[in-house]
Amino acid sequence: MSPASPAHAEAARAGAERASPRARTARRQPLRGLARAVGLLTVVPVPADSAGLAGAAGWFPLVGAAVGALAGGVRVGAQQLLGRTPATALALIALVALTGALHQDGLADTADGLGARGGAQRRLQAMRDSATGVFGALALIGWALLAFTTLASLDAAHALVALPAACALARWTALLHAAWTRPARADGLGAALRVSRLALAVATLTSAALALALCGPAPGAAALGAALLSGALSAAFARTTLGGCTGDTLGAAVAVSEVVVLVTLLACWHG
Repeated sequence: MSPASPAHAEAARAGAERASPRARTARRQPLRGLARAVGLLTVVPVPADSAGLAGAAGWFPLVGAAVGALAGGVRVGAQQLLGRTPATALALIALVALTGALHQDGLADTADGLGARGGAQRRLQAMRDSATGVFGALALIGWALLAFTTLASLDAAHALVALPAACALARWTALLHAAWTRPARADGLGAALRVSRLALAVATLTSAALALALCGPAPGAAALGAALLSGALSAAFARTTLGGCTGDTLGAAVAVSEVVVLVTLLACWHG
């Protein structure tokens, strides 16, 4: 049999491409999911489409690790010039700025809601108020103090790996929170973020690999366990007090888990 001519081969390739639009779409889906995760979790502008958060959940830990790595880089770089304390403050500012204070806003709103008297509907109504109340302010102060003092207690090398690990595991905690609760409202991020088993499995494997690779076997396993416990408690708390999760409780779960993981790593390395 004689070899096919170049023209015949080109026509065959063109026909195959026309016959498999689903294959081309499938190849693009992972990158679309990554773009959606970046757009949701950071202030990086990415093109939006009508598919919402489809395919984004599995990328959460990786995006979190990137945010933490940038904040860790700020800590290490600034420490060379300014010393540990100012560098720690700048690292936390970078962390909040890169995420647009998304998780701190959720923490404050959740605290204000839980501080409201009445049932679940009264709490959910209070959480919609854009003004930060006393409970929200206290929650933010507590988060900042714990994050700052813990991170400042770590040397530059440990801070450089602790931040990406904590940020990755905290985004995994948010997925656990969403997977283990039903939406408290019919609208909002709590209703939009539905985590499939596949996405949760991918995120779990990614988080575990990052924690163990960055922090070492024992500290990494301890950090993973702390994030898992944080996710379980936050989900149970949301179900009990609010009837389910919202975008604010997801943000609060991330903020709390970041601190929990950092404290756990500090205990492992300084124990």
